[in-house]
Amino acid sequence: MTTVSTGAAEPGGSPAAVAPGERGATAIADRVVAKIASQAAREAIGPPPPGAAPPHATVVVRHDAARIRVHIELDYPGDIGGRCRQVRRQVAERVRTLAGMHVPEVVVQVERLHLAAVFGAARGRTR
Repeated sequence: MTTVSTGAAEPGGSPAAVAPGERGATAIADRVVAKIASQAAREAIGPPPPGAAPPHATVVVRHDAARIRVHIELDYPGDIGGRCRQVRRQVAERVRTLAGMHVPEVVVQVERLHLAAVFGAARGRTR
């Protein structure tokens, strides 16, 4: 009787005995990375202003690198630049941690600014 090696580690053998090319690969879909990025943006900006759409992201993944574009709506007045920085940091860190991908670029696109109710009420304006 002859034995044929299937490339799998023998019982009791070490997993390092399997050649790297035979171990397989993990592929993470763009839409999964987009969901991670959207959730990270939600965490970074906190609760959205009333009537605002939740953040959403588009992603292009190539060779373990993800280029991400996040679309958000913010309340006004506020520190728009600071909030965008916070979103960029949070999205890049979460994608690196959860998906194990390099993130060379995170573009934050502010789609709409929502006027805070307190600001309008202070001037006596109504909608």
